[in-house]
Amino acid sequence: MGAYILRRLLLMIPTLIGIMAINFVIVQFAPGGPVEQVIAQLQGEATSATASISGGGGDFGGAAAGGGDGAGSKYRGAQGLDPDFIKELEAQFGFDKPPLERFGQMIIDYARFDFGESYFRDITVIDLIVEKLPVSISLGLWMTLISYGISIPLGIRKAVKDGSTFDVWTSSIIIVGYAIPGFLFAVLLIVLFAGGSFWDLFPLRGLVSEGWEQMPWYEQIADYFWHLALPLTAMALSAFATTTLLTKNSFLDEIRKQYVQTARAKGLTERQVLYGHVFRNAMLIVIAGFPGAFISAFFAGSLLIETIFSLDGLGLLGFESIINRDYAVVFATLYIFSLMGLLVNLLSDITYTMIDPRIDFESREV
Repeated sequence: MGAYILRRLLLMIPTLIGIMAINFVIVQFAPGGPVEQVIAQLQGEATSATASISGGGGDFGGAAAGGGDGAGSKYRGAQGLDPDFIKELEAQFGFDKPPLERFGQMIIDYARFDFGESYFRDITVIDLIVEKLPVSISLGLWMTLISYGISIPLGIRKAVKDGSTFDVWTSSIIIVGYAIPGFLFAVLLIVLFAGGSFWDLFPLRGLVSEGWEQMPWYEQIADYFWHLALPLTAMALSAFATTTLLTKNSFLDEIRKQYVQTARAKGLTERQVLYGHVFRNAMLIVIAGFPGAFISAFFAGSLLIETIFSLDGLGLLGFESIINRDYAVVFATLYIFSLMGLLVNLLSDITYTMIDPRIDFESREV
């Protein structure tokens, strides 16, 4: 197993480089980069609010007011701006170097987890990510636990009661829940329970209340889950549908196999058969879907929920960074989540062998 883990870890290096390279090339052809964002802001044409450049706002303002007409500039809207000012902007964002050199330096820095500073915020990228991390961890972790905590027992129960009234009704509820968009259900929850038109029972902003630090520990826990109640409910509506049906079908396939009939013939109880023999084999396919479910809940799946409930997490940070062309944050979050995805996939393979020792990755080629 050790050799397999080592091979997988080594393969992460070219995989990460490939992911970063593809996105780096795409960014080179994307219009409206950070230089254009600053030019548009200076010309009064900015379409999104961006903060002043870290440590350089005053100097750049003076340079922009200087001579030169910006004729022949490759940046749209640069007419009337001093060419030296444009060069200073390029140097500020690192665009004064060839693309290949910039990409190589980025990979070297990221290998040391040096993500630099945000283009438009006076803060390092790593500090910015750490600042937003509690919200994303809260949503991703609890959503994954709730999803699997509901899906696995429900899927097993549906497999045992296959074709019964319980199975039919729960399947209907699951399908309806899956069909309702999470963001639409979130709006409904706000209207009903967050002071929209009916009851004002839950908060609508932030992860904790003001003065949370001064609360007793038990009130801190209650306040924390009070704020998470509506967002998690909105995310959970459709999150467990796929896993529930996957668990049910997997258990049905195993229950019909010959070894289950043999175990029953030996006098084992239904519970012993189900959890002593079927569970280990049936859960393999469910575990295979864990990495995708976790990463989705941790990042992509929480973007609309973060926006609707005013939760400032990594999903919202990544979206705003793309809109504002803050490439330092965009590439840092891409790198971190790609690395997380690869590591979680490796962890799922290790979990395979813990559940079923018959699986041997050591003897296989990656």
